[in-house]
Amino acid sequence: MLIVAVANTKGGCGKTTVATHLAAHFAIKGLRTGLADLDRQQSARAWLDRRPTEAAPIADVDLDVAAGKTPKSLGKRLDRLVVDCPAAMTKDTVKDVVRQAETIVVPVLPSTFDEDGTLRFLKHLMKLKTVRTHRRDVTFVANRVRARTRAADRLEAFLAGLEFPIAARLRDSQMYANAVAGGLTLFESGGVRAQPLRDEWAPLFALLEQAVEPAKT
Repeated sequence: MLIVAVANTKGGCGKTTVATHLAAHFAIKGLRTGLADLDRQQSARAWLDRRPTEAAPIADVDLDVAAGKTPKSLGKRLDRLVVDCPAAMTKDTVKDVVRQAETIVVPVLPSTFDEDGTLRFLKHLMKLKTVRTHRRDVTFVANRVRARTRAADRLEAFLAGLEFPIAARLRDSQMYANAVAGGLTLFESGGVRAQPLRDEWAPLFALLEQAVEPAKT
């Protein structure tokens, strides 16, 4: 099972949008996919509740370290597990998820506040031995980017100065909000107009596929 944790201690950076789109992508491919929502607001779980019955199925996964419900305890029930992590990264469940995840996807918005928050999050991550020794991949998603703006250029320079790759650059679009309102994603709605936005996810999916083989060993 491939475990993908979507995390950043900076709130409002688009973790739930990224997590739901990743889960939908895997489900549409026919993979047994689970989505775990560890955030206090439970936005991903609410999205699952709105999801149409005819849409590709995504399991609502409950993770609780104290009760023995950890990612690895799911065994062979799932092919992919996407975890929407909360901003507070001190809980044992979140730490356990980050340790076990093959890839940690970090969404970042084009703002100085997000850059500062991301730096603090990376310092936190580097305290985990699995990340520090590069046994866990960390990758950035530049989120809600508006091309040819100073904010976008500043974010690009900021992320380029860090040691982890930028796997995707996602444009700011109301089409995301319209899709998730109905429990869907841009991979299931938006028609031809949404195709350029869908294409922006391709590098991230390619990177995640590279993590599949290590996940089986």
